[in-house]
Amino acid sequence: MSPASYVEEAPSRAEVDALPGATLIEFGANWCGICAAAQPVIAQALAEHPALRHLKVEDGRGRPLGRSFGVKLWPTLVMLRDGREVARVVRPAGVAEIAEALALLSGEL
Repeated sequence: MSPASYVEEAPSRAEVDALPGATLIEFGANWCGICAAAQPVIAQALAEHPALRHLKVEDGRGRPLGRSFGVKLWPTLVMLRDGREVARVVRPAGVAEIAEALALLSGEL
């Protein structure tokens, strides 16, 4: 199950790069209206992937993890396999685009 809110304590880029298997990092902010509006769509897409590691990381000025991924808009979903980016969805408008990125992550496409 995904965390309810974005957490301030982010792992380092080295820790993220060393994560085994599939990981979704969701960058955003708890006060961000666009992030809040996207939560039902994100939750619906993730419902098909209950075992997926999902990290919700608060992003913003001076946040090194988001900068290392070049995050500019929220929410940004970065799909990683063994620490390497395989897909990205920025400001998801619907379940389909997240599902497609998750399919790439799981090797279904």
